[in-house]
Amino acid sequence: MTVAPADRDSADMHALQQGNDAALNRLMSRWEIPLRNFLFRYTQNEHDAMECALETFVRIHRHRQRFRLGQKFSTWMFQIALNLARDRARAAQRRPQFTTLDETPEPAGAQSPLGDVIESEKANAVRDAIADLPADLREAILLFEYEQKSHAEIADIVGTTPKGVETRLYRARGLLKKSLSRFFRTG
Repeated sequence: MTVAPADRDSADMHALQQGNDAALNRLMSRWEIPLRNFLFRYTQNEHDAMECALETFVRIHRHRQRFRLGQKFSTWMFQIALNLARDRARAAQRRPQFTTLDETPEPAGAQSPLGDVIESEKANAVRDAIADLPADLREAILLFEYEQKSHAEIADIVGTTPKGVETRLYRARGLLKKSLSRFFRTG
């Protein structure tokens, strides 16, 4: 019988609460890459994403007793990670640093060099458009489109209602459509 990932997460959190520190290793092996990917999309910086991901797991261990069994682990983990990323963004605004999106990995390109250039340009435009969204809209679109979270899960993570998430997604898509219109012209 195969155990669902959510059940494994709950079992590992229960084990972690009981003092089995190896359970954290299992959680990290399952969630490190998805968490780093989300944080990279949010921060647009590999170093910041790595540090936030590591700090997220430190906080999961430190605050393991706060996790309520029956709660969805990924929702709790993304709440912690998003709060850390928000804190890092606020700190960066107080002390601006120059970061570049050039270190962003590019998707596998098309068959031809021209196709590669076009795909790269589109990827950069999408990345820039998402980065330019207001934080509340950027969070919603990243969690929905890239992390496949439901409206209810996103609402729990960002601290709003599912209807609020729906509104944020609608507004984010409208802004993205406007800023990316040159790539998606019809006619």
